[in-house]
Amino acid sequence: MRKVVDCRDYPGEHNCTLTIAGEESELMKAAVEHAISTHGEKDGAQLREGIRGLMKDEMPTGMRPAQTRPGVPATH
Repeated sequence: MRKVVDCRDYPGEHNCTLTIAGEESELMKAAVEHAISTHGEKDGAQLREGIRGLMKDEMPTGMRPAQTRPGVPATH
């Protein structure tokens, strides 16, 4: 099952809105790289444990709320 990490779930001063999804191993790699490059975190066990704690199961496509872009009405 794919997992999701949403930066909005992590308190910080960057107000980052990035959401990353994928299989757990690839999600961990991408989230660690993002945390280091964007948020100035240092790689280590504590960072990886924190990221693992933020991982949630991805909702199946049919269960997700409708996504809209500014100026584009949602279709139902």
